[in-house]
Amino acid sequence: MNSFRVRLTLIFVGLIGLSVLTAGLFMAKTFRDNHLDALQDSMVREMNIILSTIQWRTGQPEQLFDYYTERADRLRAITGERVTFVRGDGVVLGDSDHAPETMENHALREEIVEAKRSGIGRAIRRSETTSENLMYVAIPLDPASADSAVLRVAMSLSEVDASIRRLWAVLIGGLLVLFAVAALVSYQIARGLTRPLEQISRVAKRIKNMDYQARVPVIKSDEVGELGQSINAMADSLQQQMQRIRQNENQLESVLDNMINGIVMIDRSGVVVLMNRRAEEVLGIAARELEGRHYGEAKQQYELAQLIEEGLASREHIRDEMTLYYPEERLLELNLVPIFHGKDDFGGVLLVLQDVSAIRRLERMRSEFVANVSHELKTPVAAVKGFAETLLGGAVDDPEHARAFLQIIYDESDRLNRLIGDILELSKVESRRVPLQFSPIELSTFVARTVELVAPEAARKGIALSVEASPGLYVEADEDRLRQILMNLLTNGINYTPEGGKVSITAEPLWTGGRAAEEGDDYEQIRIRITDTGIGIPKKDLPRIFERFYRVDKARSRSSGGTGLGLSIVKHLVELHKGTIAVESEVGVGSTFILELPVLH
Repeated sequence: MNSFRVRLTLIFVGLIGLSVLTAGLFMAKTFRDNHLDALQDSMVREMNIILSTIQWRTGQPEQLFDYYTERADRLRAITGERVTFVRGDGVVLGDSDHAPETMENHALREEIVEAKRSGIGRAIRRSETTSENLMYVAIPLDPASADSAVLRVAMSLSEVDASIRRLWAVLIGGLLVLFAVAALVSYQIARGLTRPLEQISRVAKRIKNMDYQARVPVIKSDEVGELGQSINAMADSLQQQMQRIRQNENQLESVLDNMINGIVMIDRSGVVVLMNRRAEEVLGIAARELEGRHYGEAKQQYELAQLIEEGLASREHIRDEMTLYYPEERLLELNLVPIFHGKDDFGGVLLVLQDVSAIRRLERMRSEFVANVSHELKTPVAAVKGFAETLLGGAVDDPEHARAFLQIIYDESDRLNRLIGDILELSKVESRRVPLQFSPIELSTFVARTVELVAPEAARKGIALSVEASPGLYVEADEDRLRQILMNLLTNGINYTPEGGKVSITAEPLWTGGRAAEEGDDYEQIRIRITDTGIGIPKKDLPRIFERFYRVDKARSRSSGGTGLGLSIVKHLVELHKGTIAVESEVGVGSTFILELPVLH
């Protein structure tokens, strides 16, 4: 903008200078012309006086040279001007500055021709004899005669030229002063005009750089002020529009980033234009690596690329399921939806990726659960039905066999009842329809009472029970559900421990990081360990022991009356308490179940 101000100043100064220079040229020319006209009038008056006082003679030129030369010299002495007498045919009869007999014929001289035609002739040219600019003025002796003799007077223009030079010196000096004043005034005017334009330009650049809070300070209400107001109104409108656009973009980005389905938008040329976070996770490709590039550049399996190519070609909705093996194995439901802008303008396709691995796994687990439940229910029902048919077939008449069969029917009915009860309990726990009533529990007393409940069973197998819990150790939990957890774990330990073995339970305080709390510390968690010296669990079975109906030793489990649901129920109850459960085991040595619960909820 400073260069614009300088250019504007130069334009102003140039216009003023050109105007002054033009005026000076016109004035100098007018001055010179007026001066020459005045000189001509003066010279004509002098020549008229000369013609009225001189006696004009005729004859041969040789006889007249001396006469007219003497007259010319005398007149030059009086007037200071060159005087020339020219005969009608152009022969010079006398001249005050040159010998007439050596001078050429003057019949065609400009001033002579003009004098005979109009009565007065004037010409300005450089004299070869004096090397000065001279003004020649001639008048005829008899204006009515075309062959009239002519009197010519010449005057040097050195004084006129000197006057013109003095005029130019004054003019140039004044012009320089005027230029300086004009430059200063023009700069101030240009500065006053360009300063608001500079502000408008700076604001426009800031708006161009997306700084929509920039505003033009409007001081005057002229055209520039109206321009500033228009810029401010435009900035207000752009700011509001950009705020709405950013708000919509943030909402759209939030929706896309929090969608559980992957979204990939591909234009009709196959270039990926949009990709959300879930799609990055599913495909194992960062959006910045793929957006703006062709989908074929993604290192994905051939079937997915073929599906996209088919969707771009057919421009129809395509639905399919596909297993991807990178970055991890997933079963995906793919929906390829065509995008149209208007009625017939095809814009590309939208690829929706839905991970249905968990859904299919749940469906498989449900099928397996139904099959397992059917199998588990079928066994006791078959036993009850078989022995009932045996009794109806006549075995009821044999008291010894009848009693044995009835005992089996009773045991199987009891097992069936426990199985149904566990299934209902697991269903409630898994659906989180179990309301927990949290209350402070003093663990040493609570654990001791729980051990008393399983003591008769342990005594029948000769299994020793031991309890280790510090007095004053509290935890916030649902008392009935916590007792159900410990009962299940203790019963499992007793059932899978041979006679003469040992089952122990310990409770200790913990910090969140797992460090055992020292005496006097404020603990944040408690850890309960239930250890037995039983048969142990193979390492390959450890990850699955909390699954429904999973049994390490199926024959042993059924003989012990287990339903295969106890540990699954325990796991879900622990999770309802925001705790964790883990197991450590070695075959032939025993198992340890480690339960960690938060102190407060």
